[in-house]
Amino acid sequence: MTAITLGGRAVLDNLYGRTKAGIKTTGDLVILSAESVRFIATDILARRFSWPEFLLQCWFMTRVSLLPTILVSIPFGVITSVQIGAAANQIGAQSFIGAVNGIGILRQGAPLVTSLMIAGAVGSAICSDLGARTVREETDALMVMGISPVQRLVAPRVLAALLISMLLTVIVAMSAMITAFALVVGTGQISSGTYLDSFVGLAQPTDLYLAELKALIFGFIAVIVASHKGLQARAGPKAVADAVNQAVVLSVILLAVVNVGITQAYVMLVPQGMV
Repeated sequence: MTAITLGGRAVLDNLYGRTKAGIKTTGDLVILSAESVRFIATDILARRFSWPEFLLQCWFMTRVSLLPTILVSIPFGVITSVQIGAAANQIGAQSFIGAVNGIGILRQGAPLVTSLMIAGAVGSAICSDLGARTVREETDALMVMGISPVQRLVAPRVLAALLISMLLTVIVAMSAMITAFALVVGTGQISSGTYLDSFVGLAQPTDLYLAELKALIFGFIAVIVASHKGLQARAGPKAVADAVNQAVVLSVILLAVVNVGITQAYVMLVPQGMV
């Protein structure tokens, strides 16, 4: 009985500790987000924003994420068209393949693929970079000199991630939709005119706005999480590796949850197009 009681108490203590750590992490992320946005706005208005660092980060993010993103979007378009085409053939709705393919890719596929690349490729690189700087006490040196690490290191990366996420979303959407179009029309399932008519009939400008809004939010979340975990790394290279792993996992979870909320709100609030 004593052993069971001690075991139950240990489980409760573990749950309490994890819950407390989760609440603290949430608060730290909110504070880091607010500080980053504040520094971006005030530094741009005061003309002291670090534009060279911003451009460097834009190039870095593009270099590490552009090719993998395109390579992921092409098979995504293939899988989407194959699955939707098979379902449409079973129910005799081949004329709607273009609409379902295009809208599904634009509303869901493109932002999600972009966010996963930002969280996986860009976020891990940012976390490891900031973690290495923290372990080498470079961030402490900045604070000793009166320079905020958030202002100097995080704010330019956040703004760069917002821009690159929006651009990558457009590239992913175009790559996946062109791939799906070529596969469906090329295999003779429907004509190109029918495919495009169904897509144009149901697609709306708000679908593109939704994709870009998701890209902004997802890119912001991924970089904030990666920056937070990097700045919290301590005690050597292993801590940096652990921080990278935690940043990627937490980013993916948050992105999935936020995506569900945004999509549900969009479906409820925005009237859907009709053919």
